[in-house]
Amino acid sequence: MGDQPTGWFRGEGGVIWPMTLPLSEVMAEKLVKGYLTRVNADGTPYVDPGAEGEDPGEPSAEEAPPANANKAAWIGYAHRVHGVPLDEAEALTKHDLMELYGSKS
Repeated sequence: MGDQPTGWFRGEGGVIWPMTLPLSEVMAEKLVKGYLTRVNADGTPYVDPGAEGEDPGEPSAEEAPPANANKAAWIGYAHRVHGVPLDEAEALTKHDLMELYGSKS
């Protein structure tokens, strides 16, 4: 992995894998959707050392993504917040995800 930073990620089967950062586009999408979870090398939850509280520009984990977010963000939101199984969320269109799980305000 050389001089590039390494992150540790837990996959669907519970196995923890080291991956070179930044993640490839495919792996970053898996992270957003919820197929991967960033952890420490020992498997404990990862806390970004640079994040002191939530970034006011970023939506909270409980807040629906903006309408212009990609489908992966909506899949991750439906899975994380609403408990939708990933395969079911993947089968829906972005429009369906927004209609079913977007804010109703």
